Amino acid sequence: MTEFLHQPATFAARLRALTPARVALGRTGISQQTGDLLDFRRAHAQARDALHARLEASSLATTLAAISGREVLRLHSEAVDRSTYLQRPDLGRRLDKASRASLTAGDWDLALVVADGLSAIAVERHVPPLVQLLLPMLEGVRLAPLAVVEQGRVAIGDEIGAALGAQMSIVLIGERPGLSAPDSLGAYITWEPGPDRTDAERNCVSNIRIGGLSYIAAAEQLTYYLTEARRRRLTGISLKENSHRLDKG
Repeated sequence: MTEFLHQPATFAARLRALTPARVALGRTGISQQTGDLLDFRRAHAQARDALHARLEASSLATTLAAISGREVLRLHSEAVDRSTYLQRPDLGRRLDKASRASLTAGDWDLALVVADGLSAIAVERHVPPLVQLLLPMLEGVRLAPLAVVEQGRVAIGDEIGAALGAQMSIVLIGERPGLSAPDSLGAYITWEPGPDRTDAERNCVSNIRIGGLSYIAAAEQLTYYLTEARRRRLTGISLKENSHRLDKG
């Protein structure tokens, strides 16, 4: 390590090989180099575009129906448009009246909810291949009709899961775009979803994307959490804290 510290160019190259973050950037006098500045502006524009992009919900629902062979519900939050969604997070956590009225309670183990969140492109790119790998791992799990929600936040899965009568919920949602990843997908697992649930009572699998957590690794982590949630009848901080002990049996 000491050897590389005395070779700045080599050390910087090794750092860049380990991360997509902007590290060890060059300088021209006291300013950034033109190439680095243009790259930053490009990444910033991509993040803004991802934040404002509209989910092609109809196309996604059709794709998920073909993958799962199941009914896919089209739902909407109380945020009527993207501008409202970004300014009023509370509205993104609740279904609108028509969506709420369309849900019927059943006897399900799991509700699988897909929401655009803060990156619709993450959902469109990564949800279909992830779901295709995940569903075969859920053998024996009674799966409620899938739901695709426009202008939804994580907590909207609580209302949907409760309305469907599901024991657990998974919300697949676009994460906040970053300057190195505008298309990162997150998955939130909640035991007994309902209006009183907090973020501390969920488990999250994040950074699902090409260059991040692979689809197969994400599917395996989700299956682990679902299995342990059913066994221990909880999700959240307690399950996460004990995950290493549980891995050892």
